[in-house]
Amino acid sequence: MAICSRIISTGSYLPKRIMTNFDMEKIVDTSDEWIFQRSGIKQRHIAAKNQSTSDMAVIAARNAMEQANISPKDIDGIIVATTTPDQTFPSVAVKVQSTIGVPVGVAFDIQAVCTGFIYALSIADNFIKAGQLKRALIIGAEKMSSILNWEDRTTCVLFGDGAGAVVLEAQENNSNSGILSTHLYADGGLRDILYTDGGVSTTGDSGHIVMHGREVFKHAVNLMAGAVNAALEENKLRVENIDWLVPHQANIRIIEATAKKLSLPMENVIVTVQDHGNTSAASIPLAFDKAIRSGRIKKGDLVLFEALGGGLTWGSALARM
Repeated sequence: MAICSRIISTGSYLPKRIMTNFDMEKIVDTSDEWIFQRSGIKQRHIAAKNQSTSDMAVIAARNAMEQANISPKDIDGIIVATTTPDQTFPSVAVKVQSTIGVPVGVAFDIQAVCTGFIYALSIADNFIKAGQLKRALIIGAEKMSSILNWEDRTTCVLFGDGAGAVVLEAQENNSNSGILSTHLYADGGLRDILYTDGGVSTTGDSGHIVMHGREVFKHAVNLMAGAVNAALEENKLRVENIDWLVPHQANIRIIEATAKKLSLPMENVIVTVQDHGNTSAASIPLAFDKAIRSGRIKKGDLVLFEALGGGLTWGSALARM
């Protein structure tokens, strides 16, 4: 029988230090009202100076494994989506593998910025369908505070740090559960509207985030709605069939505009951006874990993930829980 993959557990981690919008007022010329009205963000979590992306990824991974009641030896693959690795190499994934004691197997990072978790989920899903993995850890982890210009009020108020994870497991193909389809896209012609002004082979450092917000907003709503529609068409479903939309948590205006374009009630959208800001590849698994653990998303629910990030990259994934 054909094999498909199913999400069996979730986990997440947010650093202890919280910076509210009132804290941001002390750093740059801004206000709580200005930040909240334009982004929906009330606070963000900031990692400690000695806390790395892999440190956060490890905690999220352990939480996901604990929820699934599995041990490290039960994992045969790790894919980490991150834009902020500990080092240029080796990957965050191999550090996670070593730290939690996962046996020799597949371990690597992927970089698609805010769409990274969906890219990683798609890759793992295909590994499982091909019979090359049985149980994989998919992690989105970011220390975005490390690439912020803390004097740029247009970007430093938007981003935060954190990690989220899921365990993906092979099962006999069953149309009633599992990852139903994934849809990935990129357009390098739009790379100059959201980027960092540095890099290993150019400036020799990571650089800082530069964003042309209006341009990003203009493309984000149309592209993410298109990715959602692609998933629905692929599976011969309609918007009203979706139980939950779990979007990239970047900006409440983008989330609301996308839901409106899809004619999807906000009651069916998971929103956590107010609590942790834009955590790039970590934002979807963070929101997903919160929705699972609070009991909002239940077994049998149809869940649609969607995101857009620098590149531009964007995509969607549809799963039956």
